[in-house]
Amino acid sequence: MPTPASKTRPAERMLAAGALPVAATLLTGTVALYIALVAFGNITDFGTNQQFVRHVLAMDTTFKDDDLMWRAVESTTLQDIAYVGIIVWETLAALVLIAATVLYAGALRRPQGLRRARRAGTVGLLMVLLLFGAGFIGIGGEWFAMWQSEDWNGLDAATRIVTLAGIVLVVTHLPSAGTAADGSGTRA
Repeated sequence: MPTPASKTRPAERMLAAGALPVAATLLTGTVALYIALVAFGNITDFGTNQQFVRHVLAMDTTFKDDDLMWRAVESTTLQDIAYVGIIVWETLAALVLIAATVLYAGALRRPQGLRRARRAGTVGLLMVLLLFGAGFIGIGGEWFAMWQSEDWNGLDAATRIVTLAGIVLVVTHLPSAGTAADGSGTRA
């Protein structure tokens, strides 16, 4: 005999939405927490990663290959504009992912909200993937030859973040029991 909703435990109500929506909620929240802490750290300890961005853009710790050095950005003003842009992007991604986590948490009780949560989560995760994949791995790693630097090389960290965000994106798009592939909450 089913128990009335008022007598079910919170964990039972959460799992009623299915294991994948719960996983999507927790994983999206994990990436939200991470990127929020990154943005917070860059805002409150501005100088540490400011130096990182300056060295990468200046290419001053690379092999100094004449065929590549024309790419270097030596203007500290342009370097700082790039760094502030990174912080703004991180902050926006964190806010979108926090909103997505809240939406997912609400959708655990009302599965019809899964589509909206999934859309918000997708936007936030893609923002993270663009920043760390295209920005740090692609532009920083290849265009500015960050891979050549022993001191200012963030490729391993960027790869970890891209891997995490990519896995979370895949999990959030898996269909779960009781939900349609689009996350609408009703399976056709």
